[in-house]
Amino acid sequence: MSKFQFPESIKSRPVYGTLAPRPGKAHLMIADAEGAEALLDLAAQDAGLLAKAHIIFIPKGTDFSDKLKALKPAQYYEGPTFEASLQRLRHVLANAHQGLQVYLTGTEGLMGQAQNEAMQAGIPHEAIQTEHRGSVARRMQCVHCKGITEDVMTDPFVCSHCGLNLFVRDHYSRRLAAYQGVCIDAEDPGNVPEPKELYT
Repeated sequence: MSKFQFPESIKSRPVYGTLAPRPGKAHLMIADAEGAEALLDLAAQDAGLLAKAHIIFIPKGTDFSDKLKALKPAQYYEGPTFEASLQRLRHVLANAHQGLQVYLTGTEGLMGQAQNEAMQAGIPHEAIQTEHRGSVARRMQCVHCKGITEDVMTDPFVCSHCGLNLFVRDHYSRRLAAYQGVCIDAEDPGNVPEPKELYT
């Protein structure tokens, strides 16, 4: 199973639930990698839901594509990355009607970015469900150079933009869909602890 129980943290850190079928004329489901498992679980609860669903899936090397297509959603799109799928997502959101239900599942990076897009398009927060599945890697912003580093798995880590050694904080920016990283050796350059894998 690809579920992970995140430890309790500060208020800005997102809390994820479990996807559940909701009534509605249209359903937008966005998933990456093991997030597909949550969509399969959702279909097991309500097979008819998928007949009205538009699925946007980013496989990230997994083999769930055929299983998702077998659910016979109203529309199915598969993209190599979130960025490559963004135009499709924005088009769907721009043409959405009132009552659209949004289901986001997979990695935190995907859910945060997709939720940001949905809310900017005017989808109310209560119409968006999230369920974490798969990797616990984080999307991190360096507070010093403002660069984003994807898929951070260790603390501390090196900023992929400016090269600073950054401490992985739990502070989360919904606007950026990223956690914040702060220089760990600003006062004592070079004094950097050995990196440890997140949540170990």
